[in-house]
Amino acid sequence: MPAMNDAAERVTAIAELSRRFPEARLLLSGGASDITQDETMTESDVARDVLVDICVDPRRIEMETVSRNTCENAEQSRRVAKPNSGELWLLVTSASHMPRAVGCFRAAGFPVLPYPVDFRSRSADGFRLAGSVTTGLQALDLAAHEWIGLASYRLLGRTDALFPAP
Repeated sequence: MPAMNDAAERVTAIAELSRRFPEARLLLSGGASDITQDETMTESDVARDVLVDICVDPRRIEMETVSRNTCENAEQSRRVAKPNSGELWLLVTSASHMPRAVGCFRAAGFPVLPYPVDFRSRSADGFRLAGSVTTGLQALDLAAHEWIGLASYRLLGRTDALFPAP
């Protein structure tokens, strides 16, 4: 049984969207972030198992399982989906990760509409004080990961903007 973490809303949102839009194609993108690409389950495999367990028809699920990072997610997703002009594709990912993901999908020539989930701030004004040092460090780690990723992808020419707008 797959364990769910604080980013589980990515999967549950897809389940809800699949219920609301029964004709929509579902594409799960995410390989093993391990460079060796060994026989471990990929992010897509885990998400597929959870979706099937909560009654999403497995015949609706398309998979991309070779990517190792966000830009490869975009490139490989475009290859698998073969999106047609005028099609609407939602990009479901964590809100903190959305700017980098959108930038990669745009650079790959795969237009998507952002559908952010897993918002980490819960107060009315959008801010949350850390309840503990470890909670604050986890938030700092998440923010640093995304900012370093945004800067790296821009410097490497993998995106066309430091902070891609929606």
